[in-house]
Amino acid sequence: MKVCILDRDGTINQDSDEYVKSPGEWKPLPGALEAIAKLNHAGWHVVVVSNQSGLGRGLFDVASLNAMHAKMHAMLAAVGGRVDAIFYCPHAPEDACRCRKPAPGLYEQIADRYGIDLTGMPTVGDSERDLVAGTAVGCVPHLVLTGKSEGLKGQPLPPGFPPDTVVHDDLMAFATHLVAIDGG
Repeated sequence: MKVCILDRDGTINQDSDEYVKSPGEWKPLPGALEAIAKLNHAGWHVVVVSNQSGLGRGLFDVASLNAMHAKMHAMLAAVGGRVDAIFYCPHAPEDACRCRKPAPGLYEQIADRYGIDLTGMPTVGDSERDLVAGTAVGCVPHLVLTGKSEGLKGQPLPPGFPPDTVVHDDLMAFATHLVAIDGG
């Protein structure tokens, strides 16, 4: 089973320092939904992992989060794509949970749910914590220069990023890369 694990905010959709709190605020990044469809058509199962501390901070509720994800699913379906599952951490940073990235708890949940070893599976995100969480369970780290990492274009990666991080302009560039090296 080929599983590709994607961060949400800043990777698939626009991020906000004020948090993405409603379906109206959830806006896909250019080409991101088509990138997921490209992965699906090449035989990849796409799973989303996302810190959603806005829940723990009381900025929005689970119904709002579900509505954002329903919008994402509908927009993906319109371009022939799908996300198989969404794993999220609802905790605030001070909760010190095991599921908030950079801790690997969400990735461990994926491995348990699917009964697979995630070693060698790609994980994609726009921040150091996304990639650190994935590499803790053996995923191959891919950074997209969108969202939090947009300012890193043309720059060397700061210390703290996994040394084997592969850098892509955006999610479509990653999808094109993955499909090419996977023989698609």
